[in-house]
Amino acid sequence: MTSDELKAEALRLSPEERAELASELLVSLDDLSEPEIERLWLEEAERRDAALDNGTARAIPADEVFSSARARLG
Repeated sequence: MTSDELKAEALRLSPEERAELASELLVSLDDLSEPEIERLWLEEAERRDAALDNGTARAIPADEVFSSARARLG
């Protein structure tokens, strides 16, 4: 099963089941070593950079992000 298939299956769970799964997954990250955490952050940064480069993601200026967040907060 691919990670995309696993995500699709997880999203079919009830909100309570998803929350429990998310909690367990987050707790499991506490067991990672510092080098593992650094490796995962580097992989994520590379994934995001590639998404920007290939056009599947776009950068949003910080002022737009903060303005939108302020509007949602009231």
